[in-house]
Order: sequence, then C-alpha cells, then structure tokens
Amino acid sequence: MTHRSHYDLSTLNPHPTPALWSSAFRPFYLLGALYAPLLMLAWLIIPQDGTALPFRLWHGHEMVFGFSAAIITGIVFTALPSWAGTAEIRGARLALLVALWLAGRAAFWLAPEAPTTLAAGVDCALFLAAAAMVTPQLLAARNKLYLLLLPVLLGLFAGNALYWLGQRAGDVDLAARGLHLGVYAVILLYVLKGGVLTPIFTGNVLREKGRGDQVPFRMGLETVGVLAVLALAAADLAGLPGAWTGAAAACAAAVHGYRLARWRGWKVADVPLVFVMHLGFLWLVAAFALRALAAFVPAAPQLAWLHAFTVGSLGMMMLGLMTRVVLRHTGHSLELPGSIKLAYGLMFAAALLRVAASWVVSPALLAVSAVLWAVPFLIYLGLFGAMLWRPSLPRAGSI
Repeated sequence: MTHRSHYDLSTLNPHPTPALWSSAFRPFYLLGALYAPLLMLAWLIIPQDGTALPFRLWHGHEMVFGFSAAIITGIVFTALPSWAGTAEIRGARLALLVALWLAGRAAFWLAPEAPTTLAAGVDCALFLAAAAMVTPQLLAARNKLYLLLLPVLLGLFAGNALYWLGQRAGDVDLAARGLHLGVYAVILLYVLKGGVLTPIFTGNVLREKGRGDQVPFRMGLETVGVLAVLALAAADLAGLPGAWTGAAAACAAAVHGYRLARWRGWKVADVPLVFVMHLGFLWLVAAFALRALAAFVPAAPQLAWLHAFTVGSLGMMMLGLMTRVVLRHTGHSLELPGSIKLAYGLMFAAALLRVAASWVVSPALLAVSAVLWAVPFLIYLGLFGAMLWRPSLPRAGSI
C-alpha cells in the first residue's frame, strides 16, 4: 500500500491555520488524553448506584463513545490523507468536529439520569458529521476498501443511539446492547486498520535491522478475519444460544491468533513503538478467547473479554499510535523517552489487573487498575502535550 507524506502546511501558506487546528490528531489526542484520567477519577469517586442505569454502563458509554471516539477520530482523520490520498480535515471543519465531541460530553454529563432527545442527538452527531465529511472523499479514492470506514462510523452512531434509547426507557439490556455494538464497531476498525499498519511497520523494522521482510499480504485471510468479527458481533448482539456465540468467538480467536503469529512480532521485541502494537493484538486474541470461555464455562466472568479488549488491546494500540503520530507528524524523530516505555508497561499491567478483577471481586484491585490505566495518558500529556499545539518542525512525516 502506498502513501504520501504529510507536511506542515503552515510553512507554505502565508495565512496558516493555527497549529492546533492543522490536523485532527492535535485537538483530539489532547482532549482524549485529558479525558482519560478524568473518567477514571469519576469511576473512583462517583457512587456506583447513583445513576438510573448500572454504573458500568454509563462508564462504558464514555469509554467508548467519549474517550475512544476522540482518539479514534484523531488517528483515522490523520491517517486518511497519507494513506487514502484524501484532503486534510482541518481548520473550521476540524473545529466543528471538536465542538460536536465537546457538546456530546456536555450533553451526557448534564443529563445522565433524565436524558432528552436533544441530548441524545447532540451526542450522536459527531459520527454522522464525520461520515458526511469523508464520504465524498472516500468515494473518490482509488482504493475502495477505505469505504469500510463508513459502516464503522455508522455502527458507532447506531450503538450510541441504542444506548440513549435504553437510557430513556430504563432498559438496561437495550443500553448494554448499544454499548456492545459500539465496541464491535471499534473492533472492526481495529482489525482493519491495525491489521494493516502493524505488519507494515513490522516489515520496516525487519528490513532496517536485517531480520527479514514484511509477510505477504493475503486478502483471503484478511477477509476471513473481518468476517469472523462480523459473525461474532451478529451472534452476540442477536442473543443467539451460547454455543453459537462461543463458537464464533473461538473462531475469531483462532483466525486472529494465526494472523498475529504470521507478523513475527517477537522479532521486533526490542522496538517498543512497534512491539506495543503486537501486544495490543495479543490482547485482542485473548479477548476473543475469553468471550468463548464465558460461553462454554458458566463460572467464567461474562465481561472479562470486554476489559481485555478495551483496556489491554485498545489501550496498547492507542498509546502506540498516539506516540508515533505525534512524533512523526510534528517533525520529531521516533526515538522514545524511557517514560513512554514505562507508560506502555503500566497499560499492560492495568489490563492484567482489570481482567483479574473480573474473576475476583476486589474494589482495591479495580482501583489500582484504574490508576494504572490513567497514568500512561498523564505521562503522554507531559511528554507530548506541548507538541500538539505548537507548530511542527520543518520536515515531512507520515503515519
């Protein structure tokens, strides 16, 4: 797959867009990294029986449709110009997306127990606006596979809408189904985008260090990987018998485990910026395996898979891509400070503890896991926050 370089257009334009609004990663990484520790603080201090729906549902909503939506928007809208050749979403259009994200957070927190149609509409608007902005560009792109971004955005919209409908009706099952639909939309994007970037970056390192080359791309395997996720999502969301859902989850674990093994991540274990992506996929395989286990073993926790994905898989991949993007797109080298490597380790430990807390009821374990998850984003802000609002160095870069 070819891509073109991303340049800091402020060096070419006599009336440049302010740096913060020159690329999507800047405001969305900043907001997402700020929001992450605030969510964990809320998790720790808000009484868990103080909302109309169970605490884990509103917490899950903001993890998926708040925090994750910010980081995903920053990653995707920054990558598309380099990889799909689309125009950069910047300036006023970017400010509109940021305003919609902020309005959604305000709508959620101002009406958690008395949701209104207006609040729901405001919170769901980001995904529709994002789809409307990129659809014409993706239709014009040479590689039509990028159109798969649209069902992901629409899946996030539908999942958020279902959550709000469940919230208004006091229907816990409907709200949970909406939350899970949003998670599966994120998993689909993860499999599509992460499954392209991880082997490409791995191949770059292998060639640089004389350890081999990138594994050949197999469209058939990639298609099976996507279909496995869609089959699991359909079985789970439709409430099919546990054996069906468990079989679909086991199939997804096997397919993506084989996919991960082909990339030979152990050969880049000394390159944290790439190895962290392999660890993220390892957590994805673990999430599918835990989903299968919960279907076949009644004593197994039903939500351990969800935490394996959101904390382990998504957390590791986000930190890795957020680090790469901010360094590359602001003109810095990819040399990593020791503290960001520490952040990767803390995120991995947070995932281990969070999954363990699904098996052992322990408020202390949950609290430690929450802190370990939040600290990496504080480290990220300390290291890279200033880069997000300052102009880039005068050099080119790509995701």
